[in-house]
Amino acid sequence: MNDRFTLAVTGQSLIKHDIRSISDPAFLQVQSLLQSADLSFTNFEGTILGDHGGWPLKGSFFGASEPVVLDALRSIGFQGLSLSNNHAFDLGPSGVLSTLEEVERRGFLHAGLGRDHTDVSQASIRTIGGRRVAIVAMDGGPGPDFMYAADAGNNRPGRPGVNRLGLSQMIEVDASAFAQLEAIRDQVGYTTIDLANDSQPDDAPRLTPECELAISRAVFKRSDKFGRGVKIDKADLQRNLASIATAAGDRCLVIAYLHHHHWASNWHEVPGWVSGVARQCIDAGAAMFVSHGAPVLQPIEIYRSRPIFYSLGNFIFHVRSEKSTWTAPEVWESVVGRCSFGPDNDLVEITLHPVVIGGEEALQDGVLERRLAPHLATGERAKRILRRVSEQSARLGVEITIAGDIGTIRV
Repeated sequence: MNDRFTLAVTGQSLIKHDIRSISDPAFLQVQSLLQSADLSFTNFEGTILGDHGGWPLKGSFFGASEPVVLDALRSIGFQGLSLSNNHAFDLGPSGVLSTLEEVERRGFLHAGLGRDHTDVSQASIRTIGGRRVAIVAMDGGPGPDFMYAADAGNNRPGRPGVNRLGLSQMIEVDASAFAQLEAIRDQVGYTTIDLANDSQPDDAPRLTPECELAISRAVFKRSDKFGRGVKIDKADLQRNLASIATAAGDRCLVIAYLHHHHWASNWHEVPGWVSGVARQCIDAGAAMFVSHGAPVLQPIEIYRSRPIFYSLGNFIFHVRSEKSTWTAPEVWESVVGRCSFGPDNDLVEITLHPVVIGGEEALQDGVLERRLAPHLATGERAKRILRRVSEQSARLGVEITIAGDIGTIRV
């Protein structure tokens, strides 16, 4: 085993255009950071329109790409991909099959999509740079039940799909409001049959009757406060933790990945349930935890000497200017995190390299279609990105030393 293994992680890559012809030096510098690592990892935020075709299953947030974008990701320097996200099923099972085939043709180490539930539940493992590396990639939705992989049974064929970490959005109310909701439910005669019908095409939610009730698609939980919470499916969590533990027991450096859209009202804040999942993944043996979903950079935590990247925001973000809400500068800023691991998969240090999608000029003109590739940030913008993540991470006990345009975390 090599003494050092460098693993570079980036924001999510929602890529719809081939960007290999871009020759801006600031983009080439980003590529150099990725290509010089033993393994570079991102989330491919999309689905491939390939040999199997497919049917668009979304409205304005639909996203599909031609296979050539995978060539672009490979050329940039990526070898590892998560495929579990809210766009992975935008073309249905056909898109899943096309994505898997095109990713496999190009030799990516990948996880998060599978041809059935058994397939998608297994960690993907490969020896890279003399190190055994594994990925376990989950999606927490929200998404319909039919986007998640299922095994054959009960006169049903298997379903290609996404690896699920089942999450239910809960509306928390106090005891008085909960009693009123119970009374409303009973007075209108809302039954479990109504709940099952209203849940279609999904299965009805599994409830704890003493403290939870559902009307239509809204699930309420009795609490001592008003707010929102998330309920985690225990079976899904244990299944994924078992995959992590098995790979770690086989001396793999395990990347645990989660994509979700259950964000806090303030996108820069980390919901408490995410911290819980991240720590359980590391307790199970993951060498690192990486998450995407909220389209901004969130804090970094070091737990048991292992890194947690709560959200790395965006790395490639191909969206249209028309009616777009993605105008805040923070949506277009992130970091490339280069993590150095020792011979026993112990973290030695992380260097953080700020990037801005499209570069300074494209960020100023407001035309989102020009923001095609990440540029290495320098000067005041680099310092601002690093200060922001440093201040956020300091609240979690992480010290980031900033020297020039690079941040460093040492363990």
